[in-house]
Amino acid sequence: MLENLNQLVKENAQEAILNNSAVPDEQNEAAVSAASGSIMEALQSQVSSGNLANLVAAFKGGDVQNSNVVQEASSSFIDKLSGMGINLESAKGIAASLIPGIVGQFVNKTNDPNDTSFNIQDIITKISGPDGKFQLSDLTDLFKDGNAEPGSADSQGGGIVDKLKGLFS
Repeated sequence: MLENLNQLVKENAQEAILNNSAVPDEQNEAAVSAASGSIMEALQSQVSSGNLANLVAAFKGGDVQNSNVVQEASSSFIDKLSGMGINLESAKGIAASLIPGIVGQFVNKTNDPNDTSFNIQDIITKISGPDGKFQLSDLTDLFKDGNAEPGSADSQGGGIVDKLKGLFS
């Protein structure tokens, strides 16, 4: 999935990174990797910190542009660009022109049943539950496969742990 995200960044990085005089040519590839890495880190952070409701809202058609994922990814990307020697104002401009659009495309691709490059829709659907509202029972359902009892042979391999293994690798 990281390769697909990296490719998505490359497809959108022409003006923001590749044709930007503030980003030295020898830093282009590192800047692209920093953008995709920042998005992945933001997604991981949302999951690990328990901000699942906000993450679900973004993936279910919420305000992606102003989501916690975009804000966190942009902040991280700005820090990484600054670490590459790019001045702060340029880094902010690059992040603002690139990260919201990429996260928006990422969400659209994830929600597109005809696009298999990002296949996490089933996880988002399970997190939000059939009614579209986040509930604690929705989380417990993630750890079992359908109606199988937790810990039974039928529940092996169908829970969120197995689904998330491929999500961030």
